[in-house]
Formats: sequence, structure tokens, C-alpha cells
Amino acid sequence: MALFRNGAFVDDEWQFIGDDAPVPPHGSIVLGKERYLAQRAALIDREDPIGLALQSGETLDGLEQDVRRFAVIVLEIPKYNDGRAYSAARILRDRLGYRGELRARGDVLRDQVNALHRCGFDALDVNHAGTIEALRTGAVVFVREHYQPASLEGAEDAPGGLRRRLRISHGDA
Repeated sequence: MALFRNGAFVDDEWQFIGDDAPVPPHGSIVLGKERYLAQRAALIDREDPIGLALQSGETLDGLEQDVRRFAVIVLEIPKYNDGRAYSAARILRDRLGYRGELRARGDVLRDQVNALHRCGFDALDVNHAGTIEALRTGAVVFVREHYQPASLEGAEDAPGGLRRRLRISHGDA
């Protein structure tokens, strides 16, 4: 897969550890939910960063108190028409206050990139050749300002608990 972060393709410094593979003593690792929960006590004192990978359909139940300790959370998208990762991203960002890297991994189409970004994803690990090419050539135009609020992120400054990014014709906000 190809990792796209901060407007460019980059090398992935994270090692994804399978359920049966030994956990290396050093390095940035990503574990599945079940394995993390089973080994939570042993992982608490780990000095190197830990990430979490959630399969599509896995809930955040049991992780509410732990999400802020993950440097990266990877939400798997097995098929482009599976939208559960969008909801999980909003829950992580808005309800649980997650501020680390949120990565969509899997079958992402170029038309979905802006929606994923708007839901809180800041990295894409994609396997769709057309999406990779569109990101590589700059064919995906990132929308930065929206008329409709999509998140409670930054709500402390907004009336009614919603962040509003309304643009007036002269560019004044």
C-alpha cells in the first residue's frame, strides 16, 4: 500500500504486528484491538509508540480510556462502499478527543479523499491504483473551507456547540 500524509507519499515507520507474531521490544508498532486489550498491562510501560488497528465493524468499546495513548489509529476500509470508518473517525475525534494520527487503510477511491479528511483522517494508506495516481499527480483538490459544520472539533469558540466556517463573499470569516 501507499502511505499519503501531509500532501506527499512517505515511508511508513510503523510495523504492523500480526496476532501471532511476537511484539518486538523496540520500534513503533501497531496492534489489533483484541491483542492490545489482552496485553494492555504489559504494553503500558512501553517506551516506543504504540498504534491501534481497528477492523471494519470493530467498536471502540473498552478503549475509551486508552485512545489518547495511541500515536496512530488505523481504521481499515476493506471495500470502498464500507462507511463505518467515517463514523468511527468522528467518534474518535469528537467524543473521545483523539488528536494523534488517524489513518484510513485499504480500498479508498479518489472521490472519498475529501470526505475522509473532513471526518478527521490525516493520513491515507491506500491500495487503489487510481487513487494513488490521483494523489501523486495532484488530481485530488483538497477542500479546506466548508459551509456546513461537520464536527464538534473546536466547538469551544462556536455558539451552540458547533464550529461554523462560513465564508462571506469578500473572504471575511
